[in-house]
Amino acid sequence: MRDAVIVEAVRTPVGKRKGGLAGTHPTDLSAHVLRSLAERAGVDPAQIEDVVWGCVSQAGEQTFDIGRSAALAAGFPETVTGVTVDRQCGSSQQAAHFAAAGLIAGQYDVVVAGGVESMTRVPMGSTLMDQNPFGTEFMQRYGAFPNQGVGAEMIAEKWGFSRTQLDEFSLSSHAKAAAAQDDGRFDGQLAPIAGVTADEGVRRGGTLEALGQLKTVFKEADQGGVIHAGNSSQISDGAAALLMTTSEKAAELGLTPIARVHTAVLAGADPVIMLTAPIPATEKALKRSGLSLTDIGVFEVNEAFAPVPLAWLADIGADPAALNPNGGAIALGHPLGGSGARIMTTMVHHMRDTGTRYGLQTMCEGGGQANATILELL
Repeated sequence: MRDAVIVEAVRTPVGKRKGGLAGTHPTDLSAHVLRSLAERAGVDPAQIEDVVWGCVSQAGEQTFDIGRSAALAAGFPETVTGVTVDRQCGSSQQAAHFAAAGLIAGQYDVVVAGGVESMTRVPMGSTLMDQNPFGTEFMQRYGAFPNQGVGAEMIAEKWGFSRTQLDEFSLSSHAKAAAAQDDGRFDGQLAPIAGVTADEGVRRGGTLEALGQLKTVFKEADQGGVIHAGNSSQISDGAAALLMTTSEKAAELGLTPIARVHTAVLAGADPVIMLTAPIPATEKALKRSGLSLTDIGVFEVNEAFAPVPLAWLADIGADPAALNPNGGAIALGHPLGGSGARIMTTMVHHMRDTGTRYGLQTMCEGGGQANATILELL
């Protein structure tokens, strides 16, 4: 029976907006991580059949099928194809799902999944051009233009999270990421580029008092607003990639698998509040996998905004100590199309380093969607 395994996972450091990666074209970011992936795995790029590449703002420098452009820019043979996927913030997690499905179906033997986003060079909303992407009938049905920040405020209100709770979670994300950096936990997964050797968004020594000075963005504080820049994910640049194959092909090529894709699911929820689908996605993944919550040793829930993982934690009931143990997007950054692969790369390395058998990853996505993936350590 065919399966889908990950044999290597590599990412660039995540750069801050207008930071160290701002001068690097997103195709070049992608090409760098693709080359690094092939080199670290010791695989001939000619063996790779396709590059399934996530990217959200497919405009300007990120258009014209950046997945194919990246493979060519990496110096891969022209026989290596590439395709670009947009499932909003979950684009590169969806790329991994597509790659796994292709492997299990027999469409691929060796494939790369990953993604990129240069939010400095191609800002969010670049594809809109002042147009309404939802159309008349969507607006008639929902009566609102979805906004993730407003959705985060809605979650905070619905679950009763205070600004202090959100800010404490955010400070914890930075503290965990700083500890991971200091301990060298990210070193094995990073492919430095453009002089950037570490994630740039991690802040040390933050305080509740300092966060309390930040202005809320989506709702006035005197009207109950709690979301601000300090408890939201950072606008970032970065890329990540995973080399995937089957157990049989890995043995043939002399590759050692790290983890198997155990379960991969999707869930949809309210597109206006937008950010709650990781909850039903997790429930669906656990049910389909036959695993219990206590079987999972690490959970990666994307920190789009602090209320998202906190609401997930409240409803799922997971061990808080197992959630985002190396920090999340509030500290590390959220390069949209690359985030799913960045998170999966971090989780794969964490599982291998700690001997954790099962890990579950999920993230909220535009349109009120979520991917959930369970990996099994091999």
